[in-house]
Amino acid sequence: MGQPFIVGIHIDGRGSHPAAGDRSPAVAARDDATRVPDAIGRAETAGLAFATLAGAHLPPTGAAARLDPVQLAAFTGPRSSRIALIPEIPVTYVEPFHTATQLASLDYAAGGRGGWLVSGENSQRAARQFGRDALAEDELAAELVDVVAAVRVIWDTWEADAVITDFPTGRYIDRDKLHYADFTGRSFSVKGPAITPRPPQGQLPVLAPLASSTGVDADAILIPGGDSVAADAATARAHGAARVIVDLEIVLDTRGESARDRLARLDTALPWAAGPTERFVGTADELVQRLVALAAHVDGVRLVPAVFNDELDEVQHRVVPALIAAGVGVPQLPLHATAREVFGLPAALNAFANEGNH
Repeated sequence: MGQPFIVGIHIDGRGSHPAAGDRSPAVAARDDATRVPDAIGRAETAGLAFATLAGAHLPPTGAAARLDPVQLAAFTGPRSSRIALIPEIPVTYVEPFHTATQLASLDYAAGGRGGWLVSGENSQRAARQFGRDALAEDELAAELVDVVAAVRVIWDTWEADAVITDFPTGRYIDRDKLHYADFTGRSFSVKGPAITPRPPQGQLPVLAPLASSTGVDADAILIPGGDSVAADAATARAHGAARVIVDLEIVLDTRGESARDRLARLDTALPWAAGPTERFVGTADELVQRLVALAAHVDGVRLVPAVFNDELDEVQHRVVPALIAAGVGVPQLPLHATAREVFGLPAALNAFANEGNH
């Protein structure tokens, strides 16, 4: 594979297990504003390469409200220095122009460490908030492809050196280096340049789940793990992904309680439904063995902790050091490395600028 095996983490409330934290809607926003930046800081200190922030048009059924993940990532950007910040943003119902602008602004706030986890969230309940109907399956597939393509075009509408701030002549922008998107998709069109200059990275890394990645211009594809890791990785690469990341739900032995007892206790309160994602339940040492085995097939892993703080304690103090000792983990990311560098992606070229060179 040629690139170091990278380890990231998913931040979803106090953990992805439904019983990880019982928050009332009245305190949820205040809790997010303090907890999420602290969680990202802890993940960065632990040596993790990236953090994805759960996001949706609406909170999960029965869950408390949460702050917008883009705003949380942007708020955390100046308070961090190494970890890539990747909010989850649905492609449905929101104008691609707004998504592109939000992500460009995040990239500035984070000093080039922004990314985008593409979501295909699609429900009648969410659609009603926008006065629309839920999309049919084929419409959703087309929307995923078109929105990602449109956002990429919008990011390219400013060349990197379009801002000149030439005080003697009173010029702020080189108009020849601004371009019109002129994108036409199957259900929408986008005209004109962005209102935000080209992001520091040019193109933020785009992550997409394997189930909705067909035709999507994604840099990294998330696969569900399990017995089909090798086959899913091959499929993801066939879809054009430069990097393949496996998702892994984790419940670890911690604080004198076994992982199985912890999971049983949590499930007694609220069951954690099994899904397609592989779920690891065991010790930190056993997790290291699993990650070393995965490194033979994929470029990295996104850990999905049952209870964020409990799992991260074990990951920080036992898993990451053991991975480094095994020659699999990265000792330390470079200070202020871009998200593209974290994922081992080359510098992004501007499509409009390249057209002018031919």
